[in-house]
Amino acid sequence: MTYNIAKRLIEEKQSMFHGRLYHKTQVNLTYNSNRIEGSRLSEEQTRYIFENHSIGFKDEEAVPIDDIIETTNHFVAFDYLLDTLNESLSAQIIKEFHRILKSGTSDALKPWFAVGNWKKLANEVGGKPSTKPENVESEIENLNQWYLNRESISFETIVEYHYRFEEIHPFQDGNGRVGRLIQFRECLKNNVVPFIIDNDYKQFYYRGLKEFERVPESLLDTSRSAQDTYSQWVKYFLNE
Repeated sequence: MTYNIAKRLIEEKQSMFHGRLYHKTQVNLTYNSNRIEGSRLSEEQTRYIFENHSIGFKDEEAVPIDDIIETTNHFVAFDYLLDTLNESLSAQIIKEFHRILKSGTSDALKPWFAVGNWKKLANEVGGKPSTKPENVESEIENLNQWYLNRESISFETIVEYHYRFEEIHPFQDGNGRVGRLIQFRECLKNNVVPFIIDNDYKQFYYRGLKEFERVPESLLDTSRSAQDTYSQWVKYFLNE
């Protein structure tokens, strides 16, 4: 591909273009990533919030306040993603994604919930124990070193990073959304066509994560399919 997707997204963000690739990416990434985690907002409601900076859902079912807050926060997190592309992935960037996503939510009021910091209480992922809280910092450091010390970072490397990150499950909540933001960011940073996991395929995505160590192709194939969809968007909007 001859175009620079990251450059175009940044240009459209700065120019406040509506109805183009940045706009479509913001709405679709936010809607699908949140929906995978149980948000009740529809895609149309997500688009309305992005375009109008308000809610005003007339004659529609009420939705939890947290769903609305996390939607607006996700828009900010994506802009932060674009603003930091010149920086190497770090624990600080990962924590900032979490701080942005969870700020102002009901979770942020809980004394044991560490907004923008590693988890304090043990949790599970897919019914399996994840990394213990006291080991999270060192495990994230090891993961980032493994990733950044590679000679080249490919699509397969980014997907494997995502799997390893989710296995660590470093935050009390929000791990999936942070992980998918990191994944999109690292694709842009390394000139790999990014992708958005569609909520309609979340069962394939979950199965891919669960079986990755044994059958990595399952998650890779789901991600490639999503990548094909994003490639079509890019060709349409960028006329390439």
